[in-house]
Amino acid sequence: MGRISFSCLFPASWHFSLSSQVLPRLLIPSIRQLLFTGLVLCLIGLLYLLLVTGKGHASWISKENHFHRHLARVTDIDATDTSNPNLNYGLVVDCGSSGSRVFVYCWPRHNGNPHELLDIQQMRDQHRKPVVMKIKPGISELAKTPEKASDYIYPLLSFAAQHIPKNKHQETPLYILCTAGMRILPESQQEALLEDLRTDIPVHFNFLFSDSHVEVISGKQEGVYAWIGINFVLGSFNHVHNDGEAVIEVNVPGSDQQEMLVRKRTAGVLDMGGVSTQIAYEVPKTEEVAKNLLAEFNLGCDAHRTEHVYRVYVSTFLGFGGNAARQRYEESIIRNTATRNKLLGQHTGETAESPLLDPCLPTDLQDDIGPSTQKLYLRGTGDFDQCRQILQPFLNRTNETHTSLNGIYQPAINYNNSQFYGFSEFYYCTEDVLRMGGDYNVSKYSQAAKSYCATQWKTLRERFDSNLYASHADLHRLKYQCFKSAWMYEVLHSGFSFPTNYKNLKTALLVYDKEVQWTLGAILYRTRFLPLRDIQQESLKGVHSHWRHSFSFVNNHYLFLACFFIVVLSIMLYLLRLRRIHRRTAQRCTPSSVPWLEDGLGSPTLPINL
Repeated sequence: MGRISFSCLFPASWHFSLSSQVLPRLLIPSIRQLLFTGLVLCLIGLLYLLLVTGKGHASWISKENHFHRHLARVTDIDATDTSNPNLNYGLVVDCGSSGSRVFVYCWPRHNGNPHELLDIQQMRDQHRKPVVMKIKPGISELAKTPEKASDYIYPLLSFAAQHIPKNKHQETPLYILCTAGMRILPESQQEALLEDLRTDIPVHFNFLFSDSHVEVISGKQEGVYAWIGINFVLGSFNHVHNDGEAVIEVNVPGSDQQEMLVRKRTAGVLDMGGVSTQIAYEVPKTEEVAKNLLAEFNLGCDAHRTEHVYRVYVSTFLGFGGNAARQRYEESIIRNTATRNKLLGQHTGETAESPLLDPCLPTDLQDDIGPSTQKLYLRGTGDFDQCRQILQPFLNRTNETHTSLNGIYQPAINYNNSQFYGFSEFYYCTEDVLRMGGDYNVSKYSQAAKSYCATQWKTLRERFDSNLYASHADLHRLKYQCFKSAWMYEVLHSGFSFPTNYKNLKTALLVYDKEVQWTLGAILYRTRFLPLRDIQQESLKGVHSHWRHSFSFVNNHYLFLACFFIVVLSIMLYLLRLRRIHRRTAQRCTPSSVPWLEDGLGSPTLPINL
């Protein structure tokens, strides 16, 4: 009689055999059962493929981009590997009102994806310090001796040249961009200074430099560059957003259908320098009245793509910087005091014994202002609230709605879904002395400013000598901290109309441990077409690259499915083999070989040997 034997690979005695007639029908399925089982397993496999490689694909990309963004925040503080031949470099010289600085940037070769921007980072030396150098005074001080402009800038470029590999100099773009200090000069003096730079720099340096690379940029341009820089570092231009990240709806600029696009929320920028103050933020929806105040630009390398087109409101206010505001304030009190003394026959402020009381100076601080022929002596009373009231007329506000400093129109800001970063004086005012930079809280800031202003100057000097303030805080900062605290408050809340309960303002010098300057936005914008070269090269191998990328993603899933189907197929083949064995055994069986069937006897006991 036919038997089917089963053996175990462990002890040899673990063996037993069963008669094929009594095998459960579950182990000897029909063809229909096998087909049904195979179909069910195929459907399960397809469902797994759709769920994991379909829905999971976007999640995987999102997680990968999120990981790389956070990884970049860590790796870009490492020393720059100048031996890397695929690294590119760029220079931006910021010629400001009080001095000039050179910033050295670097970026790897573009990956060829037209949806992504260059990954520009600030170069770091072997000590992992940013490669930056500053000189004083500002280049505008050379207005009467323009032939010295190139000598003035030489130390900055020489410093940068030492950090960039010599074989890279010829392909390293150099931009010299002048700001507020140069803007106030007559155009003839500006041009004389710029012409000396255009003529002499190519003689001494082999950088990629043309006449258009040196210019006096407008306040609007500076504001746009600052806005680009901060949002680039924050990752706001990466349109793959994760759950929980703030988004906004925008009218796509340049779209005929005025379609709405949901993308990452960008951050607004507030920047108060010594001479001017800027504000810049994205305007999500078209406002006809503000079109002439908006900067619309494309950060992408393809002018036909609109995914990186932004509409940004930018306004710069000359004379509203911290130092310029103090100068306007001093000129005003000199003029008003002289008029009052003349009308009333008084001599207030003419001597140190009868000083003019100034609520914007710390308590009992003695100072003198004005030219020697019209010197005015001051003594601080340290009244923060009174100082704020005195400064309000200097904002030049009007009674019209949606206006800011100087009565300039300002598009509405959605304070419930917005974020702003305050730089330069916004940071120095909150951090250098008050030590509360970061998240801005108006009640805490006001209380700290009031306390500082009311403190005796003698006490403030003792604290300064004990190094209780920021390392770069000097006596000038101590003297005018009270004034600048009040001025910053008024510009923010009365000038730009930010509500006092606004919670999404951060004052910052560093973002992700990086000093974000408008120069980063400048080089990002001015090098935006460079990826075209890499994209053209990538297009030649685009299909293969795409296949490799896709395979790398789904490789694990396909491998799992392949193993799964191989196991299923093996089981099915094994069951079919059992079925064939059963049929052959049944055919060989005769009536005489199974007399117990004819006799109606019960099934004999099957021997089982263990």
